[in-house]
Amino acid sequence: MPNLLGEVPGLIAFVRTVAAGSFSAAARDLKTTPSAISKSVGRLERKIGVRLFLRSTRAVTLTQD
Repeated sequence: MPNLLGEVPGLIAFVRTVAAGSFSAAARDLKTTPSAISKSVGRLERKIGVRLFLRSTRAVTLTQD
């Protein structure tokens, strides 16, 4: 298991995105941009080696992982 201590922003972005239902809503909650949220979650996904969201132009959906 990788050390996730340096990925706290990614973890926060992930949890907020799940709770809010979209990168845009998570960005509003965290007072940042949807792009920053997406990039943060992307870094987290690369670090743990698992795809967390299925992304489309209209929605994000949690993967089974």
